[in-house]
Amino acid sequence: MDYHHHHHHHHHLCYKMQECFNAIQNKISDCNSLQDRHGSRYLINGKVVIEHSPGLSGPGKSATVQIYSSTVIDPNTRKGKLNGKACLKKGKSSKKDGTKTTVYKIKLHVEPGFGNPGAFLIENNHKHRFFLQSATLVTPENKVIHFDCRSWVYPIKDTNTSRIFFSNTCYLPSKTPACLVELRKEELESLRGDGTGERKEWDRIYDYDLYDDLGNPEKGPDHVRPVLGGSRSRPYPRRGRTGRPATKNGTINLDTYVPPDERCSPKKLSEFIANAIQATAHFHLPEAKSLPRDSSSFESFGDIRDLYSNNRRQAMRGTSVTEKVKKFVPAQLFKDVTHVIGEVDIKFPLPQIIRANQFAWKLDEEFGRQMLAGTNPTRIHCLREFPPRGTLTESYIEQSDIEHNLDGLSFEQAMKQWRIYVLDHHDYLLPFLRKMYSEGVRPCASRTLLFLRNDATLKPLAIELSYPGSSNNVDGMKTMVFLPEKEDIPQALWQLAKAHVAANDSAYHQLISHWLHTHAVVEPFIIATRRQLSVMHPIHRLLDPHFKDTMHINALARTVLINAGGILEKTLFTGKFSMELSSELYKQWRFDEQAIPSDLIKRCMALEDSENPRGALMLFQDYPYGLDGLDIWLAIQTWVGDFCDIFYEDDPSVKSDTEIQAWWSEIRNVGHGDKRKEKWWCQMTTKADLKRTLTTLVWIASALHASVNFGQYSYAGYPPNRPSRCRKFVPEEGTMEFAEFLKDPDKYFLNMLPDRFEASLGIALMEVLSRHTSEEVYLGQRATSEWIDNKQVKQRFEKFNKSLREIEKQIMERNGDPELMNRRGPAKVPYKLLYPDATKVETPAGITAKGIPNSISI
Repeated sequence: MDYHHHHHHHHHLCYKMQECFNAIQNKISDCNSLQDRHGSRYLINGKVVIEHSPGLSGPGKSATVQIYSSTVIDPNTRKGKLNGKACLKKGKSSKKDGTKTTVYKIKLHVEPGFGNPGAFLIENNHKHRFFLQSATLVTPENKVIHFDCRSWVYPIKDTNTSRIFFSNTCYLPSKTPACLVELRKEELESLRGDGTGERKEWDRIYDYDLYDDLGNPEKGPDHVRPVLGGSRSRPYPRRGRTGRPATKNGTINLDTYVPPDERCSPKKLSEFIANAIQATAHFHLPEAKSLPRDSSSFESFGDIRDLYSNNRRQAMRGTSVTEKVKKFVPAQLFKDVTHVIGEVDIKFPLPQIIRANQFAWKLDEEFGRQMLAGTNPTRIHCLREFPPRGTLTESYIEQSDIEHNLDGLSFEQAMKQWRIYVLDHHDYLLPFLRKMYSEGVRPCASRTLLFLRNDATLKPLAIELSYPGSSNNVDGMKTMVFLPEKEDIPQALWQLAKAHVAANDSAYHQLISHWLHTHAVVEPFIIATRRQLSVMHPIHRLLDPHFKDTMHINALARTVLINAGGILEKTLFTGKFSMELSSELYKQWRFDEQAIPSDLIKRCMALEDSENPRGALMLFQDYPYGLDGLDIWLAIQTWVGDFCDIFYEDDPSVKSDTEIQAWWSEIRNVGHGDKRKEKWWCQMTTKADLKRTLTTLVWIASALHASVNFGQYSYAGYPPNRPSRCRKFVPEEGTMEFAEFLKDPDKYFLNMLPDRFEASLGIALMEVLSRHTSEEVYLGQRATSEWIDNKQVKQRFEKFNKSLREIEKQIMERNGDPELMNRRGPAKVPYKLLYPDATKVETPAGITAKGIPNSISI
């Protein structure tokens, strides 16, 4: 059985849909005269599946099709023989979820000896675009040829050229049938464009640009941001070029150019916006008294708890919200959104971290566990030399601070047994700390040492905080070391220190683990794939599902999340230095170290093990991200390896693949061009190089992104557990602040957390990002069973799906194993972030904290 979803598209919402789809009369007469001239002896029959908005007729006879032979060449054009135009014949329509699908018939008369069709041209002479789902042609010999199109076809009056689609048979460049060689080349050239001009909505052009659109200088000097990418001081991956001036009118610009094939479907876009409205309803509603638009602090933990519903929905009609939304959303989109929203719940759902136990988050064991199984499990590493050192400083934590707390081991034994771990958010922050100090933000850099106990739980040993010293000593950094203690006051100070560590980790997680290491680094791979690998290329077919919606989501992020004054700057302690910081950390990024075995080995969480098919041996089993991650990695690696073996016999076949070589060269020299001189890039001369590269890329887009994205609401949806910024430093003895703290330590903690407005904005963001949308296609699934014409590939893919289902069983067993303490922890949150959900068919959207989508699609 094939695991696949059917995706539904309607018309792009931002388009005025007046009196639609009137058939064009003069075309009809052309078509009729063509029909009767030929006998039916050489007839190719076909069907074309088109989606359009209900209430509109389909393109009908105003769309014509011509086919190219894949076996008989036309000596004049050096391309396959091209037959005459045929019109689409009325088909059957069906409706589902607000999408109308029409299956048209088509009859193509061809000369004797035309051979098999290899490609077709479609021309849209209508005034509206339509979404071409698929086409199927049947030759006189009853050979069935599938075309998996899934693309918008725009009116020829806009594009001036007809669209070509190739069948789902794949060829390496050197094996392309002679008839298709020219067509293959032309199609790729047209996708590259010439690097000039402003992109129109219907353009299918892929090109690169710098991140030069984040600032908004017209709003004043506070909104100026440096250009990222293209310089040694501020390197960055490239983004897609729009050729449009960045809009500066302060509205959310949902019209940024994204190549049509990279756009989210209208249904998904309206769902995404509906989620955002739902989440931010808390700001707009006069009824929501609990949230004044003020910057007051929470009065008590109960006060924070009141932000969340007690399962019964406190629903109200979304009218007052929707009025506000109307202002910045295109009209058609607005209609769809209000249709999706219906009820708006003015309370947030209860995050997993406080569901079973309201105070488990305060426990040191849970603080440590989240470094292994939380939403940012990729930063902790095993300490190999003491004291910890960074590129700038050496730690102030001393042996005597921790040696009494090692469960009976001596300090030497603990080091020798690889039992001391560190969460390091120190030196990379130091140069920015003073600049980040501002109204309502008290920034610290931190190092946290932890001890791996016999039951594999992590026990925090010490926290070192550095912060900008007094204002007259500009470079002075102050450093304090905190230890976990039993007495009330030191214990309360320790809780404050942990909040600063969590704030560091939140910003690193959002800007680096999430935005930079998945969203930003994948975009150049998408652009290079579209520009250099033909859709006929098997590797293009392999990668395509892993790129779904990513460029569109990134374009939306540039307009609301990572821009000057955007949501990340408003919520993270890194403020307006957020993106600059991510550029600083891109300097350390290496594509080869994104493979999870390499990452675990680098962080000393595993040892290299060439005998093991996973390539790494875990130091201790109870590291949920590492353990599940290596299983998923092995499954992806096996599938990608199987796939490559079907198309490449040997190393020379990779080396001589002109498209793959151009693709790899463009990624290294252009898309990630700021790193072109680095020595770790592979040479792409062997099958092993290709397999490793593709496995790593699929891993980043699917599992790595899922592991850092979909657990955000579970953990960061409750600000005391993961505040995104702190408004106070930990107080020093002898100061006014310390006196205030002694009077009421809990109140001091609450005043340190983000204020109501920032906290609610942060929770709303976590909620939107943690939701799966209904159109998600998960790892081990394809959107259609006809994605490739190759039985062997389909068998191997079925094997891949089966291996993922096995992993699901294993994950559930691990989560139920009482020996594995870190799988659920004191808060009883089971680790399912790497649970593939490979058999999910019609998914209810929502916050499930599990499931690995194929692509970075939120």
